[in-house]
Amino acid sequence: MAAETDGPLKRALVPLLLPEKCYDQIFVQWDLLHVKLPQVFKILRAKSAEGLSLQSVMLELVALTGTMVYSITNNFPFSSWGEALFLMFQTVTICFLVLHYRGQTVKGVTFLACYALVLLLLLSPLTPPALVTLLQASNVPAVVVGRLLQAATNYQNGHTGQLSAVTVFLLFGGSLARIFTSIQETGDPLLAGTFVVSSLCNGLIAAQLLFYWNAKAPHEKKKQ
Repeated sequence: MAAETDGPLKRALVPLLLPEKCYDQIFVQWDLLHVKLPQVFKILRAKSAEGLSLQSVMLELVALTGTMVYSITNNFPFSSWGEALFLMFQTVTICFLVLHYRGQTVKGVTFLACYALVLLLLLSPLTPPALVTLLQASNVPAVVVGRLLQAATNYQNGHTGQLSAVTVFLLFGGSLARIFTSIQETGDPLLAGTFVVSSLCNGLIAAQLLFYWNAKAPHEKKKQ
């Protein structure tokens, strides 16, 4: 039965929307825990975060934090939001690296400390449930604005810089997968709606990455 449903879905997504390797990792192995590690490694290898919009990464962190806190507060099963925890750690790392390679390491360390304090506060009994729900509801505008900022950065630069293709496609596929798992495991329309919007926005970045596939940053052209 699984093979029967896998066939049409795979034909619809591969290779038009997702590379086969990304599809297998998401829909066959259900491995959504390390999708941003390729982005981290690419930044470290290049010793540059050129092309990444810090505002976009920050807004993505807001969305991930909202999903995680909202799910924990509502006692949703870990399988429905667990990847948000791992993505949060990876996104925080990317935020720090962007600041670090911009020569703002002290600001990056301060950001890490402030974020940890805010997260502890949100998970504490001091935070009213209404505020947690509002934070989750803000995910949609945060995702949309964040992705549009990254799309605008790509357009202005005429290239995607250090954006990792693997991470972009895995995020796109992961958000598609989470539409169905969130409906099945939580039945929460707010959570499912967030993943629908996330899929559309991630699809935009994936399309840009393909469009600018052969475009290079100015300093890379000089090296050649």
